[in-house]
Amino acid sequence: MATSAESTPNLVTVADQPEGKRSSYKKLGARHKARRRAVDLLFEAEARDIDPADLLAEREQLVGDDAVAPVNPYTRTLVEGVADDLDRVDGSIESYLQDWTLERLPAVDRAILRVAVWELFHAAEVPPVVAVDEAVELAKELSTDDSPSFVNGVLGQVVQVAPQVRAAAAATRATPHPDGEA
Repeated sequence: MATSAESTPNLVTVADQPEGKRSSYKKLGARHKARRRAVDLLFEAEARDIDPADLLAEREQLVGDDAVAPVNPYTRTLVEGVADDLDRVDGSIESYLQDWTLERLPAVDRAILRVAVWELFHAAEVPPVVAVDEAVELAKELSTDDSPSFVNGVLGQVVQVAPQVRAAAAATRATPHPDGEA
């Protein structure tokens, strides 16, 4: 009896892949896909010089069209989060760039770093190691050969201050406003 691999001659398994390329063939989860779409949307918004939230709304209006997939809720969270906190996210990235400016980075690397830094600062349910690993994987998929190690280096420094940023944000949310609102 023929196995499914024998009956499908073009089927390639992970074990058949060259050792150096196996990570790119691993099964991608919903969160990874959501992060990748967030990077795509942030990249496109920057290229078109429009607000990422406006681009997100534009995409959501096109969902009825067969050519546009629905926007994952986590993609929406990431894009809206980065857009709302862009100045702090960019300032944090820029403070860890050595001999570079944010504008000199490839646009895709900026988008990847923005998503990862936002997750490190605001997504308490995402372990820091996961945010960094996902960013490195996206850099491998979408950017230059040097980008994964560059992204890892920048995020390795951001990870060290992320707990303090999260704590400060939590304290700010917990501090009552003078008008009585929390």
